[in-house]
Amino acid sequence: MWLFKKRRVPMVGIDISSSVVKLIQFGLHDKRYRVEHYGVQRLPENAVSERRIVNVQEVGQAIKKAVERSGTRAKFAAVAVPPAAAIVREIILPMGLSDDEMEGEIQSRADEYLPFPIDQVYLDFQVLEGLADDGKSLKGLLVASHKEHVDLRREALEVGGLIAKVVDAETYAVERAFSLISDQLPEESVQKVVAIVDIGATTTTVNVLHDGRLIFIKEQLFGGKELTEEIQKHFGTSYEDAGMAKKRGGLPSNYVSEVLNPFKEKMVIQINQSLRAFFNSTQSTQEGVDVIVLSGGNASIPEINEFIEDKTKIKTVIANPFASVSLAHRIDSKALTDDAPALMIACGLALRSFD
Repeated sequence: MWLFKKRRVPMVGIDISSSVVKLIQFGLHDKRYRVEHYGVQRLPENAVSERRIVNVQEVGQAIKKAVERSGTRAKFAAVAVPPAAAIVREIILPMGLSDDEMEGEIQSRADEYLPFPIDQVYLDFQVLEGLADDGKSLKGLLVASHKEHVDLRREALEVGGLIAKVVDAETYAVERAFSLISDQLPEESVQKVVAIVDIGATTTTVNVLHDGRLIFIKEQLFGGKELTEEIQKHFGTSYEDAGMAKKRGGLPSNYVSEVLNPFKEKMVIQINQSLRAFFNSTQSTQEGVDVIVLSGGNASIPEINEFIEDKTKIKTVIANPFASVSLAHRIDSKALTDDAPALMIACGLALRSFD
């Protein structure tokens, strides 16, 4: 009977970046995803340093404000650790084990794969499709993170009034969010090689997917903070005013030629370095990258996709994970569209509600 039908527990996706907390909550309406709640809250400077939470209280208060702005009543959240804090290893497992036996096998062999003692990490695993190369074993994926990274995020959520239901790896949140943008890509590229380039405040992360599955990741210390600092230095403004001017405009006429264009050139260098590392490290794909998808806050720089496409000679598009979803009436569609490229990770986390 319908009275006993299992109900989905509402859960928000919370992306804690270096400068902003982002919140997304999806629902289902007419068999389509719908954005039910959305909130963004800027973090105090240095509350997060190089993707590590430094001040739990300040991050927690930012989460609380994002929750209040969004209007959600959800109590559970999915959050993620950044790539540098996630340990991902492919493992070989014997066939014929029960779930409990499989878990025991992994626990007993974890020291083979982890750089820390097992009592210092949280870990999870998944059995992958297909057999190992020997044809007699299973392939598995082991994902772990030092307890400090997980506990700091859990504590910040608690300050913000939320309970950590899921702690994921950002990389797999991006992979999950790919389903929301795949129909925006050229049809021939969806099943091939896609580089999702997330250009954040302090880091640029390149996730390469083949047939929708992650095959390569590289994170570099480069982001929009450099552009803000250049504006500050070049025009003698405060850091806060430089950040506002970067978004709203109104800078002197020499801004584009003397500040913005050199930053865009650096961005291309970072992307090319990551793509070269991909080409050098994998033999699973010979076709090269078919399309670049730009995400993160700095994907909103005007015409940045055209600039990168011209320099790399690779089709480049801006991520919009909301192009094929509906919006609840309470959602500010313009604000959501402006923030869309920066919300890929939050969207991937929010989709965990439907696992």
